[in-house]
Amino acid sequence: MKTIEIIKASGEREAFDLSKLKRSLQNAEAGEKEIESVVASVSDMLHDGITTKRIYREAYKLLRKHSNKAAGRYKLKEAIFELGPTGFPFERFVAEILNRMGYETEVGTTVKGDCVNHEVDIIASKDDKYYMIECKFHNRQGLRCNVHVPLYIQSRFLDVKRNWVNLPGHKNKNHQGWVITNTRFTKDAEYYGECIGLKLLSWDYPNKNGLKDLIPRVHLHPITCLSALTKADKELLLNKNVIFCNQISENKEVLNNTGIEARKIGRVFREATDICNTRNDVS
Repeated sequence: MKTIEIIKASGEREAFDLSKLKRSLQNAEAGEKEIESVVASVSDMLHDGITTKRIYREAYKLLRKHSNKAAGRYKLKEAIFELGPTGFPFERFVAEILNRMGYETEVGTTVKGDCVNHEVDIIASKDDKYYMIECKFHNRQGLRCNVHVPLYIQSRFLDVKRNWVNLPGHKNKNHQGWVITNTRFTKDAEYYGECIGLKLLSWDYPNKNGLKDLIPRVHLHPITCLSALTKADKELLLNKNVIFCNQISENKEVLNNTGIEARKIGRVFREATDICNTRNDVS
């Protein structure tokens, strides 16, 4: 079979890998018939130079016909972009991921450094680990964090660390900086992080432990996954700090007095509940 080159959001070209598409559909918990249907449809439309965005749209359109749950989960990457335009919902989102991984977190704090004060997105702690975390949110694909980002964050962290080590109870703590982005890092940025000891987390880095892996693992999906909501609905909810599907599935009442049409609330609740449930959760 002739190799088909596709164009990524970054403008880079790479050979189309059918196994990646199947894996993403399986991760979304699409059924075998749905996967076969999507794969067949995408295979028919493939041609050199087709964009990943076009492939995604076709797959998403077909999934929605069969399962809002699978479609919502498949939409995860795009749904995170919709958390913008500000980065605050993403910071809340990241903090909740960390909470579910056993960390204690503080969002949006001012921290005293040795030289100056720093506005820090998230402070996270677990056992003897203590992290200063900066979130770099992008609201469109193709943008990467280059090496200047971890260089800058590391310099801020070192100033904060010089103060932290002198605080009561911090003598034996392992202090570390951390940069988290919803897109990707350049290779230089990754190499620098590994070299200097700065933690990095992106959509697919570290391998098998990126955001695309962690979010399904902790069963946390943003409300922007929901097809029952319009763009305006999503903005209304985000402005009310309703960011996660589980906030809706665990308490339907959060949808009241948000501006969401009353006739739509039941559908939104059912879809949010469906997306939050895994196959193992279903009795």
